[in-house]
Amino acid sequence: MNRFLYLFAAVWMAVVAGCAHPKAYSPTSGRIRTVSLPNAPAQIERGRYLATHVAVCLDCHSKRNYSRLAGPIIPGTLGGGGEEFGENYGLPGTYYAKNITPFALKSWSDTEFLLAMTAGVSKDGKPLFPLMPYSNYGKMDENDARSILAYLRTLEPIENTVPESKPATPIKLAMKMMPHKARFQAIPSEKNSVEYGRYLVTMAGCADCHTRRGMGGLSKKAAFAGGTEIKLNGGLLKTANITPDRETGIGAWTKADFIRRFKTYDPATFKAPEVGSGFNTVMPWSMYAGMSEQDLGAIYDYLKTVKPVRNKVEIFRTHRL
Repeated sequence: MNRFLYLFAAVWMAVVAGCAHPKAYSPTSGRIRTVSLPNAPAQIERGRYLATHVAVCLDCHSKRNYSRLAGPIIPGTLGGGGEEFGENYGLPGTYYAKNITPFALKSWSDTEFLLAMTAGVSKDGKPLFPLMPYSNYGKMDENDARSILAYLRTLEPIENTVPESKPATPIKLAMKMMPHKARFQAIPSEKNSVEYGRYLVTMAGCADCHTRRGMGGLSKKAAFAGGTEIKLNGGLLKTANITPDRETGIGAWTKADFIRRFKTYDPATFKAPEVGSGFNTVMPWSMYAGMSEQDLGAIYDYLKTVKPVRNKVEIFRTHRL
């Protein structure tokens, strides 16, 4: 059973048990409230940094060129949506990343925008499939969430009407039970590098790709141990083990090694090569490469505290005739 069928099973069990909540909540009070987005340049710049390099909203919500390594964003598509996620990701249905430029969101209020991002409810009251990581975004500092949205309001409008997603029939009912109340938290002090790293790892969704799923969601016994499967044109990709296991994870890496791994893909100096039918990855290296060394170092510090899991992963297997 793939990870998203596991997800469906877990959600369905919650529905039967009456444990899920179908209503659209205000992120803090449980009631709909009016919010406004920041307009100070420093806050919008903070939003740009997070949306582009940490939460990487613009990874899913832009078109990517997978004829090149790590699928760099196709110029002119930033935030315009349309990327398709379906069977190749093991999803129960076909889902399209929404257009999040002002062209599509001009009729959305700031409150509606915030609820969609952090509680999983669209403007029309419909639930969002949790491929959109609203459960992670609902754990941000509220000022960070609002700064991201303020930045997205500044994007160049792209006239792109995205098809409606088509969830598999069994998942439709379960989706109605998925919206939840966001639980914002204050940004930990950067002096506490481990807790600050945990905050960044949650926002970046590292566990979502680097942890296998079971009936109850993410596997607690193998958190960050990799192995999630994604089908690409050239073969089968499996996510890496990023636990501090010395033999199969990043336990032998120094902090400098970890930072260098990301900074290698700095778009200022790195030009993604063509891959043909060979190795490729969905990891948005060029976006994460824009994180500061301090933030990358904090992520490393946090990952070094998670449970080491011995799990040797064959990262890529080419199609064989």
